[in-house]
Amino acid sequence: MHLTPALKEKYTQEHLSAPQAQRLAEFIAWSPVVFQASRLMVKFGILDLIRDSDSGLTREEICEKTSLSDYAVKCLTEASLCIGTILVDEETNRFTLSKTGWFLLNDPAARVNMDFCHDVNYLGWFNLEESLLTGKPEGLKNFGSWPTIYEGLSSLPEKVQKSWFAFDHFYSDSSFDEALEIMFKKHSVKTLYDIGGNTGKWALRCTDYSPEVKVTVIDLKQQISLMQANISGKNGAERISGLGIDILKKESVLPKLEGGLDAIWMSQFLDCFSMEQIVDILTKVKEAMDSKTRVYIMETLWDRQRFEPAAFCLTMTSLYFTALANGNSKMYNTSDMKTCIEKAGLEIEEIYDNLGQGHSILICKLK
Repeated sequence: MHLTPALKEKYTQEHLSAPQAQRLAEFIAWSPVVFQASRLMVKFGILDLIRDSDSGLTREEICEKTSLSDYAVKCLTEASLCIGTILVDEETNRFTLSKTGWFLLNDPAARVNMDFCHDVNYLGWFNLEESLLTGKPEGLKNFGSWPTIYEGLSSLPEKVQKSWFAFDHFYSDSSFDEALEIMFKKHSVKTLYDIGGNTGKWALRCTDYSPEVKVTVIDLKQQISLMQANISGKNGAERISGLGIDILKKESVLPKLEGGLDAIWMSQFLDCFSMEQIVDILTKVKEAMDSKTRVYIMETLWDRQRFEPAAFCLTMTSLYFTALANGNSKMYNTSDMKTCIEKAGLEIEEIYDNLGQGHSILICKLK
C-alpha cells in the first residue's frame, strides 16, 4: 500500500472511545435502515424543506408541506435525529439541519453515491456473501442472467442505467480537464486507442480538445453501438471510430496501427477485472505498442486518496464489483496495479495524483 498521510492517520491507530465504538457497532448493525430512512428524507423533500426554512420546522408543518402522514413523518424524523442528519429544539420542537444533513443534500458525491447504492446495488448486496465465496456476481441475478453487468448494461432498467452512468461519469468526468492537459500538452498525441470507451464521452472530449487526434474506441460490440449513437452528429465524431472486441477472450487481439500508435487510454477500466485478467489485458496492450507508445491508466487508487472519505467510498465500491459487476475485481491500491503492470512487461514512467475526484494517472511504457 501507499497510504497518504490522511489515511495513515485514520487506519493505523484507534481513535474512538469505548462508547463511541459501541455506538458505531450499532450504527453498522442498523445501517440498511439508516440508509433507507436517510434516502427517503431526501426523496420526500423533508431535508430540503428543513434547510430552506427560516427557523426550522415542526412535525406538523412537515406533514402539511409534504402531505405525508403524521406517523410517517414521526418515524422518519425520530430516526433521523438518531442518525444525525437533523437536530431538534426541545423548547419549540422545531427540526433544523445538521452538518451531516447539509452534506447529504449538497455534496454531489453523496447524492450520486446514494442513487447508485439504492438503484444499482441495494438488492444485489444481499448476495454479497455468496459472491465472495463463488467469485461470481450473484447479486446481478436481480436484473438478469448475464455473466457480468457489462453485457447487460444496455438492457438494465432505465432508472438503473441512469444511476450507473451518473456514478461512472461523475468520478471520471471530474478528471477529464486535467487529463487532457497531461495527454495533449505534455505529450504529442495524434493517434489514440480508448479501451473501455463506454459512451464515447472521453473520445469526444479528445477530438474537441485536439483538431488532429484520431480516436478508436474499443469496447464490447453492444457498447460500441451505444457509443456510435451517442456521438452521432457531435463535434469531432468523424474522427472517432469504434472497434467491437471482447478483450477478455483468449483469441482477441488489439490491432497494430499503421504508422504507430501514440497513446492507449484506459479510464476506470482495469478496476473492472481481476488482477490475472489485468495482466492479460496489459499483455495484449503491449503487443499493440512500440517504443513511442504510452499507456495512460486513470484509476481511483484507494491508497492514494488525499482525504479519507474518498478511500471509504472506494473500498465500498469494491463490493459493488463483487456482488454485481463481475465477482472478481475491485478498486485497487498502488502496489496491486504496479504488480500487474510489471508482470505484463511494462513499467511506470510517471504518476499524476489528485486529479478531479481522487484520480491518478499512471503513464506506462515498454519495459
